[in-house]
Amino acid sequence: MSQDIINKTTLPSGLRVVTENISSVRSLSVGVWIKTGSRHETDREAGITHFLEHMLFKGTEQRTPFQIAQTMESVGGYLNAFTSMEHTCYYTRCLDTELERAVDVLSDMVLHSTFPEEEIEKEKKVVIEEMKMYRDSPDDYVFEIFNGMVFNNHPLGRPIIGFEHTVNGFTRNDLKKYLDDRYNPANIVLAVAGNASHEDVIKFAEKYFSATKSEGQEVPVLELSPYEKQKKQVKKAIEQTHLVLGRRSLSTNHDDRYKLLLANTILSGGMSSRLHQNVREKYGYCYSINSFNQSYTDTGLFGVYVGTDETYVDHVQEIVYDELRKMGDDVLPAQELSEAKSQLKGKLLLAQESMSNRMTRLAKSEMYFDRYINLDELVEQIDAVTSDEIRNFSQEFFRQDQFTETILSPE
Repeated sequence: MSQDIINKTTLPSGLRVVTENISSVRSLSVGVWIKTGSRHETDREAGITHFLEHMLFKGTEQRTPFQIAQTMESVGGYLNAFTSMEHTCYYTRCLDTELERAVDVLSDMVLHSTFPEEEIEKEKKVVIEEMKMYRDSPDDYVFEIFNGMVFNNHPLGRPIIGFEHTVNGFTRNDLKKYLDDRYNPANIVLAVAGNASHEDVIKFAEKYFSATKSEGQEVPVLELSPYEKQKKQVKKAIEQTHLVLGRRSLSTNHDDRYKLLLANTILSGGMSSRLHQNVREKYGYCYSINSFNQSYTDTGLFGVYVGTDETYVDHVQEIVYDELRKMGDDVLPAQELSEAKSQLKGKLLLAQESMSNRMTRLAKSEMYFDRYINLDELVEQIDAVTSDEIRNFSQEFFRQDQFTETILSPE
């Protein structure tokens, strides 16, 4: 496997620039990553990180909202953003000739947004409609309930979008203070993947991010309370029952993370996986079933989601728990483990075709590990996992008495 051409520079302000040069493409993915997410909010601030992300598209000292959108779209690119539990990212995809334009508009949004009062009030309505949209989607709603149970009374258990009463309470001063406290250089990573030299990225970073304020507050992290399994059933005017079984999981740098990654692939890595074959194909109990695994700095979230008829719920639960139990009871066949490893490695390699995926890997490696983790290292870690290690890990991790259960069923 060829060596990645990765470069990193920390500017005097503390802002980090990470790049991967791929000269064989004509495109770029440019992302400005802020190390602050919904888990870093107080109760009163719930949803402010996400709301601020929306507001950075609503006008700067130099650009109207239309001009912000047009800056990249007029040259065939696109501009977007997202908020997660631990990060906020503003990103663009464009031709390699538009590097300066991309860094210019992203820095303008992050450093020079004006937060017009009329736009704030308008965007509150937009975000509240977004909340309603999620509540009307049963699979989104059941996950919101599940998260709240697994991370009880902790910001990780709150919806990223916040609540109507908190969003309605945000003021212009709240947004400006939150931005000033969190969007400081030590919390910012500029990541670029594609046909661009590291030197050019540094040049434009120095030119457009020179106004970044060096002061700011350290991002607070609320300690996790001990985990306790729970069970909850909620009724709603829907046709199908939605079920989530799961527990707290592993952090991003946990020693067992590759064992869980492979176990998760065996359970739910496509149509040939155990859960798909034994719940959908064998019995026809569902259209959709999958397991999921999300890692954070200090914890994670693992679970199994299925949408099924309410008359099948008990049997579906039995089958799911039986499959989880088998992971710890039975020796994993060598061929099944080999195929799971090949599947994971194949996905990693296929993801390399996307500049956006490469840019995301750059930024997350820097934020979580303070270094770039290349594909050779990932492949080595995946290949090193044995059947016995997965079985020993599964015996403890997939215990039914550790699983929280959330059921959203028809009224």
